[in-house]
Amino acid sequence: MTNTAMAPSVHPTAVVDPRARLAEGVEIGPYAVIGPEVQIGADCRIGPHVVIDGRVTLGRGNRVFPGACIGLEPQDLKYGGAATEVVIGDDNTIRECVTINRATAEGERTVLGSGNLLMAYTHIGHNCQLGDRIVIANGVAVAGHVVIGDRAVIGGVLGIHQFVHIGTLAMVGGMSRIDRDCPPFLMVEGHPGRVRGLNKIGLRRSGLAEREEGAELRQLQDLWGLLYRSDLVLAEALLQARQQPLLPAPAALCSFLEASLGPGRRGPLPAAR
Repeated sequence: MTNTAMAPSVHPTAVVDPRARLAEGVEIGPYAVIGPEVQIGADCRIGPHVVIDGRVTLGRGNRVFPGACIGLEPQDLKYGGAATEVVIGDDNTIRECVTINRATAEGERTVLGSGNLLMAYTHIGHNCQLGDRIVIANGVAVAGHVVIGDRAVIGGVLGIHQFVHIGTLAMVGGMSRIDRDCPPFLMVEGHPGRVRGLNKIGLRRSGLAEREEGAELRQLQDLWGLLYRSDLVLAEALLQARQQPLLPAPAALCSFLEASLGPGRRGPLPAAR
């Protein structure tokens, strides 16, 4: 016997394709449009005038505010109608007029993890890969193929160039120009963007400052001085940093920078002088 108390609630003015899959507890608001290949997980709340179309999967407990558009065709002239996807995790807050485009080529995905906050008028371009517990402030344009690590904080009214990587627990100041990679655990700000120092507040809030009795944070501080304040070029500083045993966060910073200096990447942002 069906438990009607948990059945999806669809406003009479909403247009929901009968092939769409709505889990228990889903609420669909006035004038929303839900396409045939959409799957919406339990307890999601889809606000008025939201459009979700294309091959889109939402996990549990997501809140999508009025005017958001998810899963529409990528803004990419190479797109030829391939069956691509948007995959979204659990407990995300997607505010007013956010746009999340599906990927470009066959079999590809645009991915948003869990526990993220995308403030109003954020754009997430095709093939982006976002982790968990990220905060993106109002009016941010994230171009295609961008990767953003867990718990990064992105300030408002800025643009992120395609193929840029932003590391875990990075903090990007508002109105910056981000055209190269932003390393994890560091603060970036400016036009053009420049690395300014450790994201100490974010590191403390994450609990990293207490790990290993603070040794991990101290090693990050030493590494910051070596990588960005010594006379060594970055590649040489990384070789020197690898001569010592590194705790997990400092090792992750080195690995990110080594990958950023490699082929197919845009390279890391330099430090402010």
